Amino acid sequence: MRRTITAAVVLPLLAFAATSCGYGSQAKDDPQNVAKGKPIDGLSDVKVGYFPNLTHGTALVGLEKGILQKELGGTQIKPSAFNAGPSEIEALVSKSIDIGFIGPSPAINGYTKSAGKGLRIISGSASGGVKLVVNPDKIQSVEDVKGKKIATPQLGNTQDVAFLNWIAEQGWKVDSQSGKGDVSVVRTDNKITPDAYKSGSVDGAWVPEPTASKLVAEGAKVLLDEKDLWPDKQFVITNVVVSQSFLKEHPKVVEAFLRGTVKTNAWIAKNPDAAKAAANDRLAQESGKALPAKVVDPAWKSIEFTDDPLAATLDTEARHAVKAGLLEKPDLHGIYDLELLNKVLQQESQPGVDDSGLGVN
Repeated sequence: MRRTITAAVVLPLLAFAATSCGYGSQAKDDPQNVAKGKPIDGLSDVKVGYFPNLTHGTALVGLEKGILQKELGGTQIKPSAFNAGPSEIEALVSKSIDIGFIGPSPAINGYTKSAGKGLRIISGSASGGVKLVVNPDKIQSVEDVKGKKIATPQLGNTQDVAFLNWIAEQGWKVDSQSGKGDVSVVRTDNKITPDAYKSGSVDGAWVPEPTASKLVAEGAKVLLDEKDLWPDKQFVITNVVVSQSFLKEHPKVVEAFLRGTVKTNAWIAKNPDAAKAAANDRLAQESGKALPAKVVDPAWKSIEFTDDPLAATLDTEARHAVKAGLLEKPDLHGIYDLELLNKVLQQESQPGVDDSGLGVN
């Protein structure tokens, strides 16, 4: 029998979603993203969610350079930026968005909460880009982390789960709900983590980019790059998900969108500096201010953009959440549907990707 997340986890996540800015902020119209030609399947628009984070670089670059819109022709992309996974999943379930770029933990939560009926992961997007950065005056080694205050973005989010798992591997004890124990886990929004670090409220943070590099720019040091904990130094940080109803009703639109993400990732690989600039330009549109070179340069280098969803690592992350007491053992079979992605990859003369036995077939 498929199980759902424990109530203790669901309630904080939904509370956070309720305090978020509705269903995300609508991005400004720009000439790169004007629909041209005949709508696919007669669909006038497709609503896409993403985070204004560098780990969502496929979305940032694909929108900024118009690559996604070009593949969708006359079907207009309507992008919305979100600040938290739960609010984006809520938007997907309520059909406020159709497709989303999102981290593994929210994807797992959304799938299990809907008893396997809410979403499918249809592609990978990014790997890596997560670091444990610390105050070097207080922490100089792994052993020094014990007894300190370390920020994670949110209770039960991808980085929170990873940090709790790492703490357990050190032999330390922490209550996953309260964050109290041998290490104080302080759940702090990425937007305010740099200020919390400067004020001394936290001694470090296990965070994604560009927050990690923002802290380094404030004098923090990288104690650990999470990729060094994974085989082949790869782990999923961003996936592409779609509501199951939208996938069923508009497979041609989903296929066109995936062709856009595949072409975007290929363009990023061939044009790393131009892609970095495009992502930063998109972030500037969202926040009103571009990231300085001392932040964006190291942050961008630490992220690998990939179409491969790295399915085996998502399964591992789910087991980490179960071990931390944040998730009841889930049945993830059927969370992936990679048929359209593999079709596009074949058309682009690229190798197919695997669902690690967790696909619909």
